[in-house]
Amino acid sequence: MLPDSISAVPVASPVGAATDHLQVANPAAWPVAPGWQALVDGFFASSQGIGLLEFLQQRLDAGVVVFPPLPLRALQLTPPQDVRVVILGQDPYHGRGQAEGLAFSVAPGVQFPPSLRNIFKELQRDLGTPFPAQPQPGGSLVQWARKGVLLLNTCLTVEEGQPASHSGKGWELLTDAIIRQVSQDAQPSVFMLWGAHAQSKRPLIDASRHLVLTANHPSPLSALRPPLPFIGCGHFSQARAWRDAHRPVQSATTDVDH
Repeated sequence: MLPDSISAVPVASPVGAATDHLQVANPAAWPVAPGWQALVDGFFASSQGIGLLEFLQQRLDAGVVVFPPLPLRALQLTPPQDVRVVILGQDPYHGRGQAEGLAFSVAPGVQFPPSLRNIFKELQRDLGTPFPAQPQPGGSLVQWARKGVLLLNTCLTVEEGQPASHSGKGWELLTDAIIRQVSQDAQPSVFMLWGAHAQSKRPLIDASRHLVLTANHPSPLSALRPPLPFIGCGHFSQARAWRDAHRPVQSATTDVDH
């Protein structure tokens, strides 16, 4: 993984829910690692958090299909003390069976969306890692999340076929707080900000403690566009080199594939 070694061959893993979409607007049903719990509880006890839950339940009661089934899954798989890299997305995939609660990641067996395909292309170009096979294990980035890559969408739910449909409903207040917590409390980490939306979060990050890398979004519409094309950005090798220079001495020999 990016913290020590990086692999483009994810581990297939169940989404952790019996369905591909959200069933109830109840954060008690969305597990998170203990280190995130106080932040999450505080948000959902606030007027903004309560308003978001009311909105979600209203949409569910109206029969709207909302993805993913576990909106906080990134916080379940990547505890704050384990964060080494942060990759910001915008909102979940809005097609059936795609979203699994991690930015850019798709459920095992799902065909690669174009942006994820370009991420794997750049990973292969930059580090020489093999392009992952389809349909299995496919484009699930669960292994990345388990090894310290926080794959965080800034909006954590979306309606079927309606991109950005839950933007501005309250999720951004929580995810901004998550970014701030990582910036303030986590060990030195690498933030990868791809595209204008992710780069708008740059003021939340302490660049004196963390490495902030920027490039165009990996979407085919912008991946090759100057002045900061995603293809050729070299973010993965830069992240590896920076992590090597900043990790504790006692962990210097822990690489699996380096």
